[in-house]
Amino acid sequence: MTLNDLPGFTLPLIAAVMAGGLIGFEREWRGRAAGFRTHILVCLASALLMELAVSQAAWRFVPVQGAEVIADPARLAHGVLTGIGFLCAGVIFRAGFSIHGLTTAASLWITAAIGLLFGAGLFLLGVVGTTLTVLILVALRLVSRRLPQQAVVDAEIVWLRDAVGAEDRIEAALAGLPRSAKADRFELIEDGQKLRRSFRFRIDGEPALKALGARLRGIEGVVGYSLDPRDD
Repeated sequence: MTLNDLPGFTLPLIAAVMAGGLIGFEREWRGRAAGFRTHILVCLASALLMELAVSQAAWRFVPVQGAEVIADPARLAHGVLTGIGFLCAGVIFRAGFSIHGLTTAASLWITAAIGLLFGAGLFLLGVVGTTLTVLILVALRLVSRRLPQQAVVDAEIVWLRDAVGAEDRIEAALAGLPRSAKADRFELIEDGQKLRRSFRFRIDGEPALKALGARLRGIEGVVGYSLDPRDD
């Protein structure tokens, strides 16, 4: 490889940076841990590695005399997509019963795939992939906002053990909310002085969630609560 070969490598790298930037901008705007720079680096690294794979004829190595070397760029692509899984795992976390970060992990994974497409010189497919990814992340979220909103909420409520009727009033505050019985967990904490219970239910948007919080604060004996809406 010489300096004269650089123009041929430049366009795929620029395209990868632009694609990663478009996808990363949406994640940055949403305040996610993996944002603008992370997506650009993932897409650029994938493009560089794919260009490395498709340019094996320029590698500086001497095969064994008489041996026939068969290059398979797809093997490096498989390695990139497998390795990106470790980075994706870093943006997924659990809070109570909720799992967060799945959409960001998926965006990193598809960003790596788009980088491989540009690195292999498949510009049209890379542009289509970038466009569809941005549409899925942005346009579909705008559509979902116009649909009836029912957020899944993981809740933990703590009340004093000797508060008579507190649990019944908590149940009354949650009455009418679609609940998942599998999420219920009962705990006796702080040397038996307090009770903690976990719930999972659906609720219609932020105003209803604030109203529920106000009802819980008004219950005598309740000393703490956590209302954790799921959001990727």
